[in-house]
Amino acid sequence: MAQPSADLIRGIPIFAELDDASVSQLATDFIERDFRPGQEIATEGEGGLNFFVVESGTADVSVGGTQVGSLGAGASFGEIALVDKSARSATVTATSQLRAYALPVWSFRSFAESRPSVTWKLLELLAERLRAAEHR
Repeated sequence: MAQPSADLIRGIPIFAELDDASVSQLATDFIERDFRPGQEIATEGEGGLNFFVVESGTADVSVGGTQVGSLGAGASFGEIALVDKSARSATVTATSQLRAYALPVWSFRSFAESRPSVTWKLLELLAERLRAAEHR
């Protein structure tokens, strides 16, 4: 099965400073996923157990039925699922053929527990997302 490239993984802010060995280890935990146009990747209000990084294609992000953003190659989403496995805070729908890699929460947890810098980066990213949501 295909794995994300080191460049794709390092393009994710929480993984940007990982050494080569850590990137290689993490790459084996990602699962390749393909989505067709119109297919929901994540659904607001439903449980989430995966973090995603987009390799190719585009997607729209909506909250309460209102589009609040769009995603393309290199974008990532689902960070909150890595922390609390709760309901998704937005719906992400492919607008073109889209290839992404999913990182399951159970793989991420053990990885992050042994790397405090990854956990700290995740906290910073979640704080940034919270501030952005408060200003909508």
